[in-house]
Amino acid sequence: MQKTPESLRIHIGFFGRRNVGKSSLLNALANQEISIVSDIPGTTTDPVKKAMELIPLGPVLFIDTAGLDDVGDLGAERVRRSESILQRVDAAIVVTTEATFGDYERQLIADLDARKIPTIVAVNQSDVKSPSTAFIGELADIKRPVIITSATEKSGVPELKSALIQSIPEKLQAELPILADLLTPGEVLVLVTPIDAEAPKGRIIMPQVQALRDALDHNIISLVVQESELAATLNLLKTPPALVVTDSQAFEEVAEIVPETVPLTSFSIIFSRFKGDLNVFAAGAQKLNQLTPESRILIAEACTHNPVEGDIGREKIPRWLREKIGQDLTFDFVKGQDFHNAENLKDYDLIIHCGGCTLNRKGLLTRIDEAEEAGIPITNYGLVIAWVHGILDRVLAPF
Repeated sequence: MQKTPESLRIHIGFFGRRNVGKSSLLNALANQEISIVSDIPGTTTDPVKKAMELIPLGPVLFIDTAGLDDVGDLGAERVRRSESILQRVDAAIVVTTEATFGDYERQLIADLDARKIPTIVAVNQSDVKSPSTAFIGELADIKRPVIITSATEKSGVPELKSALIQSIPEKLQAELPILADLLTPGEVLVLVTPIDAEAPKGRIIMPQVQALRDALDHNIISLVVQESELAATLNLLKTPPALVVTDSQAFEEVAEIVPETVPLTSFSIIFSRFKGDLNVFAAGAQKLNQLTPESRILIAEACTHNPVEGDIGREKIPRWLREKIGQDLTFDFVKGQDFHNAENLKDYDLIIHCGGCTLNRKGLLTRIDEAEEAGIPITNYGLVIAWVHGILDRVLAPF
C-alpha cells in the first residue's frame, strides 16, 4: 500500500531530557510499540519516526528524539541529531516531570517559540508522583498547554491528543495545491518527464508523481511525455495546453518546442513555491546578475542521494555558471541536515537550493529563514537553470 510521503505529513516531535518517558508517551499516543522503552537513560539514540493518521489532522509523522541532555562524545552526536529535528517539526511536545523541570526546559520552550513552533508541555510519570499544586502554578508562567500524563496508565493521553490537534495552525491542516491553482478543471496540463540516470528504475521521481496526483485530484487533464515526444504531443492537441511543466534540466530543449504563448515552468520551481517561498527564491535569482568569478556559492541538497555522473547539483549547475560567469567561481556543497551545520552562511554570495521534495514545508522555510538571517540570498535549482538559458521571466510568468 502506498503511503503519504513523509514530506507531505505534519511533523510532530517529542523533546526533553533522558528518561522522562518520551518514548513511552509516544507509544501510548500512537497506541503502538514504536520506540524501545527502558529505565536506562539514553535508550533512544537516533530519532525514531512513526507515520500514522491522526484524525482530524490527517497524515502526521511522530518523531521520538534522544534526550537533549545526553553526555559524552556519542551523546553529543545524539543531541546534534535531535536538535536537527527542531529545524523541521510543525509542532512539539516537551516531555518532563516535576523532578526534572527547570531552566533547561524553559530554554527549550523559548527555542521552540523563537522558531514559531506550537508547543505542548506533557508532565509525565504522574503515576509515580502526582504533580503538586505549586508546580502546576509555576507552569502557568510558560503560557503553553500543560497536560498531566502517565504513559504507563495512558492517563492524559486523550487530552494530549486533543491539545495537539488544537495547536496545529489551520494553514498546516489545509491541503495546499502543488500546481492545481494554476489551471481550472478540464484544462490540459503537459508534464515533461525525462527518463535519465537520476530517474529510479520502474518509476518516476517524487515531484513528478506528486504533481501528477495533484492535477488528477483537481480534474485536470494530464499528459505525461518525455521531451523527445513533446513536439508530437503538442501537434496532436486541438488547443494548446494551459501549462507545460518540465524537468528543469530539459529547459533549453523544451523552451524551443513550446510556443511563447503557452505558459512554461518546471517541477523544481513549483515545488519551491509549494514547500517554500517562491518570491524569496525569485529575488535570490536576481543575485546571479551580480556574481563575479571571485564569488562563492553554496549548493544545498535536501536529500542524501549518491551523486551520479552528470549530477545536476554537483556537476551541471557549477559547469553552466562557470561558463556564464567565470571558471574561478567557488562552489561548496552540503546535503541533508548538513545545511544547518554549514560553518558560516555569511561567507557565501549565494545559496542555491534543490527543489526540496524530500523536505516538509517547515524544513524548507527554516532554511530560507537561516539564509535571510545571514543576509545571504537564496534561490532554487530550476530558477538558476532558467537564468542560464535566458528564460527566467518566462518560467516565472505562470505565477
